[in-house]
Amino acid sequence: MMFLEMRGVSKRFGGVQALSNLDFDLARGEIHSLVGGNGSGKSTMIKIISGVQDPDPGARIVVEGREHARLTPVESSALGVQVIYQDLSLFPNLTVAENIAIAQHRGLAGLVKRKTMRKVAEAAMRRIGVALDLDERVSHLSIANRQLVAICRAIAADAKLVIMDEPTASLTRHEVDALLALTLELKRRDISVLFVSHRFDEVLEIAERVTVIRDGVKLGTYDAKDMTEQRLAVLMSGKSFTYETRDRAVPREHPVLSVEGLCKAGEYRDVGFALYPGEILGLTGLLGSGRTELALSLFGMNAPDAGTIRIDGEPVTFRSNRDAIARGIAYVPEDRLSLSLVLEQSIGANVTVTVLDTLKDRLGLLRRRREAGLIRDWIRDLAIKIGTPDDPVRTLSGGNQQRVVIAKWLATKPRVLILDSPTVGVDLHGKDGIYQLVKDLAAQGLAVIMISDEIPEVLYHCDRILVMRDGRLTGEVMAHHVAEPDLRRMVHA
Repeated sequence: MMFLEMRGVSKRFGGVQALSNLDFDLARGEIHSLVGGNGSGKSTMIKIISGVQDPDPGARIVVEGREHARLTPVESSALGVQVIYQDLSLFPNLTVAENIAIAQHRGLAGLVKRKTMRKVAEAAMRRIGVALDLDERVSHLSIANRQLVAICRAIAADAKLVIMDEPTASLTRHEVDALLALTLELKRRDISVLFVSHRFDEVLEIAERVTVIRDGVKLGTYDAKDMTEQRLAVLMSGKSFTYETRDRAVPREHPVLSVEGLCKAGEYRDVGFALYPGEILGLTGLLGSGRTELALSLFGMNAPDAGTIRIDGEPVTFRSNRDAIARGIAYVPEDRLSLSLVLEQSIGANVTVTVLDTLKDRLGLLRRRREAGLIRDWIRDLAIKIGTPDDPVRTLSGGNQQRVVIAKWLATKPRVLILDSPTVGVDLHGKDGIYQLVKDLAAQGLAVIMISDEIPEVLYHCDRILVMRDGRLTGEVMAHHVAEPDLRRMVHA
């Protein structure tokens, strides 16, 4: 039985045709994946299903056999449609229970029904086998556990269709596996799932059918078992991508950064390595391996307990990230939406935020012409696709947002660039552009540390790879000397 059918759905925004005569169907209890690049129409389709946007006249939307010309958000929710957006739309200052049962929180005279909320939250978690502290504030949770809260909230709202928009974008491989298992549990509960992701391995692992759209046009719906990652890539982008390991000679005489015996209680211990100008050094490992904690120490935001960090052979102590920046270290964190960008601020303001002090005159006034020139130069040099520099940075695609983050750090003229999961939430075409940008920067002499739990990412885009497990470096290989299965075994051993 089909839960959702869409027929002849189109949507135009001014001169832009976001969707063109799209047909789509989703069965009850089916996991169906929606694949397409940024700007392909995925978000528009989701907003029409959830009632946030109206389709153009002539569309038919059928939910459990009942036809609608359009839906309102209230109608869509009442029909059992729940959307979990990439930002999760949770209330960080409220508890787990309050977030899960937010729709059931008021009683007579507007009083908060706390006992009822706890019962609703407990029932939702029990239904899908989730265990969280109901009294913990959501702001204290990991991204993975916040994702669980969002799913439980959908369950508490009696969801029949859960739409997951890039649900694994900020998760490690271990957390991804747990989320995919939970998605299968939703299916067992006869709940439909529309799974939107750029990660083709997850799409093919979890979905029964895959619908591909490009430039607002549906290219087709395919059985996942008959699909390959390569074919999906070609369908989604209109071009094929081939990757080879990097086999190039990087001079290894004078390291720009070296680490000896670095330790941080409960996080990592006895870490030592060297990084050379022009090198792309991969750092990979599972959840809890200590990768990000180590990176934060190199950026002055997580002081080690022991060991030595050297820049050009000289021991340094970073009391804050300002000290690290002054010595030429730049860090692009994994969560760009929360930690790297001010989404409502302009693209230009986000580019120059790290160097505002250098753009002021003797009176402390901002030299606007110089600022505009700097913004213009970085947008050009990094090929950031924008409308105008005054547009909010939230209007950009994931790939272009990431370029803005990289631009703001390159503006500090770093010698070492640390990239933590640099392509999270970026589509295939955007990823390829970021990889090429990083290689171009390395060719100009910038030393790069690329942190990722995606094996292909470090294997095909780094010169040398360090494997981290349980807070220790457990392996080091040159990328062109190791096969993907062998590197995967090193990580999971």
